[in-house]
Amino acid sequence: MSSESISPKSPIPSILPSLLGLTKDDIVEIFKQHDEPAYRAAQVLEWIYKHRANSIEEMTNLSESLREKLNQQFRFKTLSSVTVQGSEDTTRKYLFKLHDGRYVETVLIPASKGLYGDKADRLTACVSSQVGCAYGCKFCASGLAGLTRNLTADEIVGQLMMVEELSGKKINNIVFMGMGEPLANIKNLEKALDIITGHWGMNIGARHITISTSGLAPMIKKLADRPQQIRLAISLHGATDDVRDQIMPVNSKWNIDELFQALHYYKERSNKRLTLEYILIKGVNDSLEQAKILAKRAKSVKALVNVIPYNTVEGLDWIRPDDEHCYKFRNTVRDTGVVTTMRIEKGHDIDAACGQLRLKQETSEGIIKAPIKV
Repeated sequence: MSSESISPKSPIPSILPSLLGLTKDDIVEIFKQHDEPAYRAAQVLEWIYKHRANSIEEMTNLSESLREKLNQQFRFKTLSSVTVQGSEDTTRKYLFKLHDGRYVETVLIPASKGLYGDKADRLTACVSSQVGCAYGCKFCASGLAGLTRNLTADEIVGQLMMVEELSGKKINNIVFMGMGEPLANIKNLEKALDIITGHWGMNIGARHITISTSGLAPMIKKLADRPQQIRLAISLHGATDDVRDQIMPVNSKWNIDELFQALHYYKERSNKRLTLEYILIKGVNDSLEQAKILAKRAKSVKALVNVIPYNTVEGLDWIRPDDEHCYKFRNTVRDTGVVTTMRIEKGHDIDAACGQLRLKQETSEGIIKAPIKV
């Protein structure tokens, strides 16, 4: 078998492709080109996603010669676990090493308990889409050292598979809010989504997946054309251009008017849920006038608003407003009839809360945070 069967015009990559980055159609085509029956693809996918095999050798209903060919042409696991940190609130942060020595972080977040103290059964994985980030949102640690590279589809899927293996629990909710800008890596993101939502793959419903973006207007329109009911969250953080410019550099390329044009298109194309994320930073974007404008913008696209008190990031000088003001801001938006929540952060004590994941690098002394560029 040849890895070139996936992309005949491309040279053989320096590292073998991973089975985790292939869709059912990909695998069927590969077996077809090598005169293997189509049901072999179903067998391989069942081993990966149902039986959770750890190697090709475990696929015992494949012939030994076929397993040998697969081993010669494909990798299996794409990540290795480095550390797992546990928060007092039971959030878990996983540090994974990639094949090129880079690192990404993934967070497993339990839902809050129910109204009567009952144990919640929703487990959310906060997944990374890039190593670092190029967009430099001013509240976020992930972009402090810039972008290294995109994650491949198998590295995105691999995070979920590894978290389930290490935690022994089934993920039933996914947010692409980890390291990176998902829509800047849309080709690999869409391939990963096909695998994550496929009934033959991880079989996680599209309505249980949320993609967060800093506001890449053209890619929002592209995502809107995807037929699945995947949810979208916008890192807004400023209701007017003069305020948003201070926090979101992307606003200089696609300002609020352009962004909301894309969001109107998104709503017209489907009934997918849309959320406006708004991190509160003292003295920057937390005025009640901003809250009133935010409410109007949310109503215009029938969006929910999620208010998030700023989480401290080493190297940044922003300050979190006091709780009383945070609630006053939230209530100002809510009183207009907009569905508004205020996120109580989880994993803050292990730097796993919103905006706290950051690029790491390896040195002779171990894992360290990447240097901050100012």
